[in-house]
Amino acid sequence: MNWSGEGVIVSVRKYGENSVIIDVFTPDHGRHAGVVRGGASRKMAATLQPGSQVQLEWRARLEEHLGSYRVEQLESRSDVFGDRLRLAALSSICAMVSFAFPERMPLQSLYDSTTSLMDTLNLGGDWKPLYALWELQVLKEMGFGLDLSTCAVTGGMQDLTFVSPRSGRAVSRGAAGEWAERLLPLPSFLRNGFDVASEADVLDGLQTTGYFLSTWLADSLGERELPDARMRLIARMEQSKGLKA
Repeated sequence: MNWSGEGVIVSVRKYGENSVIIDVFTPDHGRHAGVVRGGASRKMAATLQPGSQVQLEWRARLEEHLGSYRVEQLESRSDVFGDRLRLAALSSICAMVSFAFPERMPLQSLYDSTTSLMDTLNLGGDWKPLYALWELQVLKEMGFGLDLSTCAVTGGMQDLTFVSPRSGRAVSRGAAGEWAERLLPLPSFLRNGFDVASEADVLDGLQTTGYFLSTWLADSLGERELPDARMRLIARMEQSKGLKA
C-alpha cells in the first residue's frame, strides 16, 4: 500500500534510536501517522516541526499498518517561532487536531481552514477571531454544531447576545432576562463570521467554544480533558489583553 500527497505535521514523537513517528493532517487521508526513518537527526529537525507543510510519500505492507513516510518540506511556518503568543496558537491548533480529529478520516473543509489559519498566523495577520471561528467549525464538523441563527426562545434574529449551555442555541438579550448570568456570551463575529472583533470579544467567543468542546466533544471521546496547549493559549491571550488595557 502507498499514497503520496501533502499535509501539515501536527505532532512528532521519538521512535527507537534514530526515528520518529509523525502525525500529519492531510486533505485526502485525514490525520495519519507514520514512521520517519532517521527523523531524529539534526538534518531532519527543521523539517519535522509541528506546523510544517510537507510533501509526503507513505508506504506500508497493509493499509492498517503504521507504515513509514518519506518527507520533504514545502513550508516551515517558522515565522511564528519568534512570537510567544502566535507560537502558543500554533501549538493549540496542532494539539486540537490530534485531540479531536479521528484517524484517517478525510476532513477536506477542516483541512482547508486549518492550513489557512496557520498561514495567517505565520504572516502575522488578524488570526485571533479566525481561531475562535475555527473552533466553532471543529464543533460543527465533529457533529456538535451550535445553532446561532435564531433565538431559542422567541425565534427572532435580532440582538442575539447569548448561547444556551444546554442546547447550544442562541438567545436574545430580551429573552434572556434573569437567566442571563447562566448563559454563555455570543459576540457578533462568532455568529456572522465577518464582524470586527475586539480581544474581549475573542475571549468571550473562546469561552463559549471551549465550553462545548469540553462538555460535548471531549465527553464524547471518553470524558477526556481539552489539551493543555489550548489552556496555555487562553492564558497568554488574557495576559496580552491585560498588558494592552
